[in-house]
Amino acid sequence: MKVDGKMMRTIWPAGHGAVAIIDQTRLPHELETIKLHTLEDAVVAISSMQVRGAPLIGATAAYGVALAMERDASDSSLNTALRLLGQTRPTAVNLRWALEQMRSALVNYPADDRVPLAWRMANEIAEEDVGLNMAMGRHGLDLIKARRHADGKPVQILTHCNAGWLATVDAGTATAPIYAAHDAGIPVHVWVDETRPRNQGASLTAWELGKHGVPHTVIVDNCGGHLMQHGMVDLVIVGTDRTTATGDVANKIGTYLKALAARDNDVPFYVALPSPTIDWNIADGVRQIPIEQRHASEVTHVQGRSRSGEIVSVQVTPDGSGVANYGFDVTPARLITGLITERGVCPASREGLLSLFPEKRGVAAGS
Repeated sequence: MKVDGKMMRTIWPAGHGAVAIIDQTRLPHELETIKLHTLEDAVVAISSMQVRGAPLIGATAAYGVALAMERDASDSSLNTALRLLGQTRPTAVNLRWALEQMRSALVNYPADDRVPLAWRMANEIAEEDVGLNMAMGRHGLDLIKARRHADGKPVQILTHCNAGWLATVDAGTATAPIYAAHDAGIPVHVWVDETRPRNQGASLTAWELGKHGVPHTVIVDNCGGHLMQHGMVDLVIVGTDRTTATGDVANKIGTYLKALAARDNDVPFYVALPSPTIDWNIADGVRQIPIEQRHASEVTHVQGRSRSGEIVSVQVTPDGSGVANYGFDVTPARLITGLITERGVCPASREGLLSLFPEKRGVAAGS
């Protein structure tokens, strides 16, 4: 995507056995790129959310395996890399998918052949993500076209958290149709939920939309229902970190509440997801998807830029108050208008998903 007219991705090979990333913990105030040289660097990048978003986590994990093979291509090293990377983020299924892709590709090859194969596989996973996202953009574009106003007013789209290109290798999931519409000359305006506690809507989605030139407005998390009541939202598009075989989706905490408000106000609610996000092994998202609980400091403190220009962290809660920091919630399939995938748009149901992915029939949980 474009950053001040320059095309960028979130992760890319940097030569000499290294990978470069955008350090997303520095956004929106500083655009800083750093290099990952070791498996440990990749583990820290995922755990500390220098990279985040299910597709990007998967791609980074794949490169993490390649970095591990660069140092030591033995079976022991491979198993250690798979274990350490697999423990970084429990909710996003793309992580598990990418690591399984790497394991399957490498396990039967001799150590001497693993390094070039690992890099090739990691590059393929990254390129596949871009292709999936661009395809979702094309399918989602039709949904935006269908909501165009005869008077030429912008299509009003609400999104939650960051399911943009910063959450992927490029293009984004929920934002892919938005970028496709904007680039096609269709007037759009995006309502950007701030998305506490990490403010990834206000800091990341708003940043990338602005850099690409997409009109947008940041709103507090609890404003979405009000906008819908007053006819100011034409459709909602969000992303997901894990989708069940029956169409339930886990996304950033607060997504469920947006779906409830959308249902109450007859606003279409869509979820954009590449197929590696589908967990075909589970059927009940509320009971079976593990929900990550993150550190209390994400709630007790906020990061911002002071008047002097310094980036500082400020405590916003009283000393001694308890904190619960659930990272995700699950939106049941019954509240979802449709799922936007690389193969098309389908109902949020087992049969809906199987209509696009028939090869999973007999494998999907509950079939």
